[in-house]
Amino acid sequence: MGTEILWHNPWAFGLLAVALPFLLWLAARERRRAATLRFPLLGLLRQGPRGLAGLWWFPHFLRLVAVTLAVVALARPQIAGTRMRDLTVEGIDIVIALDISTSMNAADFRPRDRITVAKEVLRSFIEGRSNDRLGLVVFAGEAYTQAPLTLDYHVLVEILGSVRTGLVEDGTAIGNALATAINRLRDSDAKSKVVILITDGDNNAGNISPMEAAAIAQQFGIRIYTIMVGKGGRVPFPSGPDFFGKPTYREVEIPVNPDLLKSIAREARGSFYNAVDRQTLESGLNDILDQLEKTKLYQAGGYQNMTEVYQPFLVLACLALLLEVILSSTRLRSFP
Repeated sequence: MGTEILWHNPWAFGLLAVALPFLLWLAARERRRAATLRFPLLGLLRQGPRGLAGLWWFPHFLRLVAVTLAVVALARPQIAGTRMRDLTVEGIDIVIALDISTSMNAADFRPRDRITVAKEVLRSFIEGRSNDRLGLVVFAGEAYTQAPLTLDYHVLVEILGSVRTGLVEDGTAIGNALATAINRLRDSDAKSKVVILITDGDNNAGNISPMEAAAIAQQFGIRIYTIMVGKGGRVPFPSGPDFFGKPTYREVEIPVNPDLLKSIAREARGSFYNAVDRQTLESGLNDILDQLEKTKLYQAGGYQNMTEVYQPFLVLACLALLLEVILSSTRLRSFP
């Protein structure tokens, strides 16, 4: 399709059809009512050079031009682009369930701790999305929805930045976290609905068992992908600054249950990953996306790219009106 001009307000030309005859009548009326010079030698004056007086009609002409251009601007001419922008959006509904128990402060992802690295990787993951609706659930001894499903990644990143350990009662309520995430996805009409569980421990809190939550997810067609952060066993854990303010660490035992996370993933038709550093956490998230089937969230067909071009007409109308006012105050005004 070639470039074409469309009019957003074509009714404006009806105003022009009324305004132009009125302005012509007004100009003629002003000319007839203008005062005349009673002079016996008027014929001699007419024979002499007339100068600018012969252009008495020019200010009236500028007024007509200004009104015409203003009406054209009011009609809002637009240039239709040669390409159609497809509004069909494909994506996945994803809820991230992030463990914020105190064990996520373990520093085996040196020089950073687990929670810091997880947030940094998740931020890159969120910013890399374009059509996926994302939500965020955080959990420790209880689970809470921090952000419902949204396409506003900027807001989601801001919310993620405020997440830290110690916000809720300590513990690892994996079952409650999964149930909260499932509740956010159960009414979704997306073909691919996913929970990504990121935790470093074993289920030791909450009132819903993880396997029961996984079975519910399977019934709703929700896949659960589990990522175990860290290797378990004895890991360095911050114990406060020393005399010089330098952070110190002590070895603590943090229990993990990879078998539980594997069983959850298997029940809910997902996959299990073990992230022992930043690279394996990033690769796990990317691999999850590669496995997911795209689905259309909405389809609005397409629309033409429209470019507004009324501005030059409006500017020229103002200039013509300004010039008409100036000239009407000079020798081109009607003779008194």
